[in-house]
Amino acid sequence: MTAAEPIYLDYNATAPIREEVIALVVEIMATVGNASSVHQAGRKARARVDKARQQVADLIGAPAKNVIFTSGGTEADNLALRGFGPRHLIVSGIEHGAILAPALLLDRDAAIVDVDADGRVDLDALDAALAASTTPALVSLMLANNETGVIQPVAEAAQIAHAHNALLHCDAIQGAGKMTVDINELGADLLSLSAHKIGGPQGVGALVMREDRTVMAQMVGGGQEMGRRSGTENVAGIAGFGEAARLVAGELTEFAKLAKLRDAMEGRLAQIAPARRVIGADVDRVPNTSCVTMPGVRSDTQVMALDLTGIAVSAGSACSSGKVAASHVLDAMGMEMDEAMTAIRISLGRNTTSAEIERFLIAWAEIYRRNSAHTNAA
Repeated sequence: MTAAEPIYLDYNATAPIREEVIALVVEIMATVGNASSVHQAGRKARARVDKARQQVADLIGAPAKNVIFTSGGTEADNLALRGFGPRHLIVSGIEHGAILAPALLLDRDAAIVDVDADGRVDLDALDAALAASTTPALVSLMLANNETGVIQPVAEAAQIAHAHNALLHCDAIQGAGKMTVDINELGADLLSLSAHKIGGPQGVGALVMREDRTVMAQMVGGGQEMGRRSGTENVAGIAGFGEAARLVAGELTEFAKLAKLRDAMEGRLAQIAPARRVIGADVDRVPNTSCVTMPGVRSDTQVMALDLTGIAVSAGSACSSGKVAASHVLDAMGMEMDEAMTAIRISLGRNTTSAEIERFLIAWAEIYRRNSAHTNAA
């Protein structure tokens, strides 16, 4: 008997690289040229970078000249917090570690704004934090949470920030390619993107500015990216990023259909385990993401058991130094630790099929049944 094909349900961690992107990256890697060189090979490389810059800008409605290519989303987030002057930093409690870690490092008085039980930022608390700031501030608020998929009220937050003469940075890494993202409609001054979340190569990202701003480069020495980020451009990776951006921009309507598949899955999970909880189910989420608890069964147990059946998902908890701790996102939402420790994230993608979801449901039900029986026997 042949083993069943593996099922990948961890698109929020990284999306499979697109075939079109692979072909383009291979083509470019077979050529030579430094984008900073003035000879013919260098000019061809520069043209590749410029084309990708426009493609990434088009994905979010920004001017191409305001796209700064980086080594990934983490660098883009760090540049947003570090590159626009010493400012009082105000961030939500559900931000990615790429925001929380530098915020607390750069500003010992950084304000962490609460979220409600659904995982949406408290706008009144944001307003109060801005009002209390005695120095120019920068607010960082993600567009969609990586664990729960919950969409944040970024446009409203930007209005509040601007009323206090603050800048607003939006980490849109989990939103781009899954929903319409327009930097102007959001009102974000700065916006972070990552190539590998949309089917591009790993190790490439971008920080995009809505308007021209002076950036204090954190990587210096070569003057690349118009002096905003030194280092020889990763031409193949950047071109792959641009190609991925072009592709996903035309597929948003199709991607939105994943919500129907996800919702049907969540309905079946409710039948299997009525006490299960879908995190953020009552508010807007990106269409591909489900964070769900399995009553009485730890998330790491679920992830390992599903992996043994060939199904890849992520835990709703993080492992540090060999110790499993509750997710800071779920903690910020006020979930009890015992319940938070039973949450996993299922994130679908463009290649996910109903047959794969059926296999996941059968495996999830078996894990729940087996562990419930063991608990009852004990």
